[in-house]
Amino acid sequence: MPELPEVEVVRAGLERHGLGRTLDGVEVLHPRSVRRHVPGAADFAARLAGRVPVAARRRGKYLWLELDSGEMLLAHLGMSGQILVQPAGKPDEKHLRVRLPLSDGQELRFVDQRTFGHLLVEGPGERTGVPGSVDHIALDPLDPEFDAAACVRALRARRTEVKRALLDQTLVSGVGNIYADEALWRARLHWSRSTRGLPDAAGEELLGHVTDVMTEALAVGGTTFDGLYVNVNGESGYFERGLNAYGRRDRPCGRCGTAIVREAFMNRSSFSCPRCQKR
Repeated sequence: MPELPEVEVVRAGLERHGLGRTLDGVEVLHPRSVRRHVPGAADFAARLAGRVPVAARRRGKYLWLELDSGEMLLAHLGMSGQILVQPAGKPDEKHLRVRLPLSDGQELRFVDQRTFGHLLVEGPGERTGVPGSVDHIALDPLDPEFDAAACVRALRARRTEVKRALLDQTLVSGVGNIYADEALWRARLHWSRSTRGLPDAAGEELLGHVTDVMTEALAVGGTTFDGLYVNVNGESGYFERGLNAYGRRDRPCGRCGTAIVREAFMNRSSFSCPRCQKR
């Protein structure tokens, strides 16, 4: 699933190529992709008709376009969602779900093979400038207002496994399986380490590694494993080459040479070094 760096790459692409043009003739080709827009597909298209995206924003793994109407076009990419900028007339992608034509002859296209992603139009919530359905999402480590010390206190109070806490989007947003494993490897912490009793210094060091690894991933376009995550121009990210733990089962640890192990975690996988990251 795309995490903060991948979503930020898409947001930046929309900021460069998707603003200042009028939306017209929006087509919903698969109703599941607007399933969370409760009034339905026709209302979704009508709310966008004649509207102009004026800003591209992000909170954690969510991104949205602010519209000149004051509403927001919110997107969650799910596991396979892509937002592409394509010239009108270019052949449709196999899994094209929503077409959003722009007045300059370009189109925003929401492509989603597995249809776990979604789009919706809504107004702001209680937080200024944030869509209502994203109100509960915490700040992410790349946000200028992110408070690492406060986040560590919240992590410790949750009294759970440290990786579960990192993946809790109400505590810290944008972190998923890949970057959690990478940050824990850098911090030499096992994913099952309890947050209870985690020293403040260790917690802040871990969050520092989260920030570092996502910043490094962002610089090379994010991580692409199966070709499903791409930026708005259809290009893949290259951070897979810099991974030290995630997806490296049986490969030598870059620090000590011990084989990386894979363990079951929340119906997913967690990768770690059994020597550097002892339980």
